[in-house]
Amino acid sequence: MSQEEFTREVAARWRRTTSHSLWATLIFCALTESAPAQETRLVPNTPTFAAPAAQANPEEEEFIKPSRPGIANPAEIQEAGVLQLEYGYDGNLQREDFRSQQTAPLALRFAATRRLLLEFDLDTVISERTEETAPRMTGVGDTRLGFQIVALEDTESHPALAFAYYVKLPTASEEMGLGTGRVDHRVVALLSKKFGETNLDFNVAYLNVGRETGSGRESGGQVALSVSREFQNNFGFEAELAGQSEDDSQPRGIFALGALTYRANRRLRFDGGLRFGLNPDAPRVGVFAGLTVGVGRLYRRR
Repeated sequence: MSQEEFTREVAARWRRTTSHSLWATLIFCALTESAPAQETRLVPNTPTFAAPAAQANPEEEEFIKPSRPGIANPAEIQEAGVLQLEYGYDGNLQREDFRSQQTAPLALRFAATRRLLLEFDLDTVISERTEETAPRMTGVGDTRLGFQIVALEDTESHPALAFAYYVKLPTASEEMGLGTGRVDHRVVALLSKKFGETNLDFNVAYLNVGRETGSGRESGGQVALSVSREFQNNFGFEAELAGQSEDDSQPRGIFALGALTYRANRRLRFDGGLRFGLNPDAPRVGVFAGLTVGVGRLYRRR
């Protein structure tokens, strides 16, 4: 082999070696670049798995919305599907037409939807004495059926607004003097606003009741303003000023109410306190105690 042929053979081998090395280098670089690219694609997917943890837990929402112990009810209602039971004792002392009156009111409040509440009320026991020497009359009280519609929910720009209607069915004995034996109607407008941890409820109602004596009907009004608050130790208070011109769930008159509350858990709250009559028509003093229980959720809102 001549010197010229030898030189050409060495140059050809060098080119082949260089070409193989170049391809190896390019493949290596492609592999090393693809790994970071794959890691970069995984990063955006990471929050997808963590997103559900940031969502609000529906179990932390308010389960019950007590309407006891005052006359003013909140405009907003409990969670949809929740059945709420309220039961207690209510006593009034010394009014012109009775010496003492005691009742055991029961209320079932069911949130059929997020904005519709169905209510059933019954005075399971009513006991009344008109005079000191007169015998005490005891029996079942009247029944009330009603519904409440939430028109607006509480926001920063406006309070919650609702409307309600109740009809009283005369299940109490008229002969024993425990009821009028007439059907009564009540139409209510409700406003509620929350200021920090303080709740403000205002109700105004039109009353249409059957006369206790004789035939015919009478119209009247009812106004109630309530302020309530619960503290971090689960104790709370409620203060209310209310008045009505006709007998309804409470006798006619003007009242001032003060109550203490205790929330044992999200499903159970206790209450108790005193009510004072501020005019001659109202009973001088009243005492009450009771509880509100979230019986259960009949269905969950989707």
